[in-house]
Amino acid sequence: MITGLVILTTILSHANNGDDWCNRVGPEHAPETIEPIQAPFEMPLLTKPEFPDRVFDIRDYGAKPDGQTKNTEAINSAIAACSQAGGGKVEIPPGTWLTGAIHLQSNVNLHLATEATLRFSDDPNDYLPVVFTRWAGFECYNYSPLIYARDCHNIAITGDGKLDGNGEAWWPWFERQETTARRMYTEQILKDIPPERRQYGTVEDGLRPQFIAPIRCTDVLLEGFEIEQPGPFWTIDLTYCDRVIVRKLRLHTVGGPNTDGINVDSCRNVLIEYCFLETGDDCVCMKSGMNEDGWRVGRPTENVVVRFIRTGKGHGGAVFGSDTSGGIRNVYVHSCVFDGTDVGVRLKSTRGRGGGVDSIWIENIHMKNIAREAITINMAYRAWMGTTEGKAPSFSNLTFRNIYCDAANRAVELSGLPESEINSVHFENVHIRAQKGFTADYVTGLTMQNVCFETKPEVP
Repeated sequence: MITGLVILTTILSHANNGDDWCNRVGPEHAPETIEPIQAPFEMPLLTKPEFPDRVFDIRDYGAKPDGQTKNTEAINSAIAACSQAGGGKVEIPPGTWLTGAIHLQSNVNLHLATEATLRFSDDPNDYLPVVFTRWAGFECYNYSPLIYARDCHNIAITGDGKLDGNGEAWWPWFERQETTARRMYTEQILKDIPPERRQYGTVEDGLRPQFIAPIRCTDVLLEGFEIEQPGPFWTIDLTYCDRVIVRKLRLHTVGGPNTDGINVDSCRNVLIEYCFLETGDDCVCMKSGMNEDGWRVGRPTENVVVRFIRTGKGHGGAVFGSDTSGGIRNVYVHSCVFDGTDVGVRLKSTRGRGGGVDSIWIENIHMKNIAREAITINMAYRAWMGTTEGKAPSFSNLTFRNIYCDAANRAVELSGLPESEINSVHFENVHIRAQKGFTADYVTGLTMQNVCFETKPEVP
């Protein structure tokens, strides 16, 4: 069912989306300085955090680059000394440095030198005691993320070195994590048990820790490094943060379950640019908490710009949801190349989530080799912890402009709910080649201008 459909013009030629930007996506094209942000909403000027000219070499605190000595205490001692001195750079020199959980502190730049590799232990005991986190939309205490920061300001991870998540030993936990999460939901969240009493962090519980997870931090910079092996779970998980810059990263996380690239979870004022992502789940994803716990926290993801990124494999290039309970608004994704993802752009939620996804702009996107839909909006997504009834989400004011896709299984699929239709969707200068065309159910206020869905059964 479509109501309020307006088709202004339809063309049978390539959408004019200004292809010159396609030649400057990815880390190799990143300028040293951050270019001005031009977004269709008010966005503050984001600048890199600055640090005093002090260097704390982890070797001075007993670290050894033999790949066998656990350097957890040495690295965290260097971080503590740096922060207590008023801030500076904690240097990871060339070599392979084995470590457990690293906890950043305010005014510290963790710098990975060229040919330096931080390799993380796969022993769960190296990530205890438990810390406060939001695990897949639920607040609790769990294993520490591999790199963690809580309530910090002015922090960074920079440099041309590498991070090795060494996550394979954790991946079989995937089989038990849903049972634990459902128990948390039914026995604690639905009974208003506070997060302080939601204590996990055991092998039996099986809640895998995130890789890099700042929570409630301000002025955060992640720049330049490469993740060459995935970690246990989500790769970069930004939660409750304000003023975040993520740029020039190379993320290779194919192989592990739920090894998303960059998740923006109830954050505001975020810039993601000039990255390459090849992931075991979604590449870049906006989230805001799940169900009753997301409503309790009530923090949206808002004011986010994603630009000049390139992807390889992944479940989706730019994804929204399905954790929408706190709301997602004012997100601008532009000038990106998605090559080889299952879905190009995906917005998803389900009954029981609630929350509103509003004011989203997707512009200047080139897609190649998309296995499923180029664009999909699904409000009845069979999501984890989803229901067939309950509080419905709302999706509105969604713009797709200057988009080209050379091959997909389906061009566009829009699926609203009878009680909550997708509202105000605009397609302009869109050309998609696919085996199947356009479908829409429970959509109101749909407009199309200069749109071509070119269906050819032989398109791979």
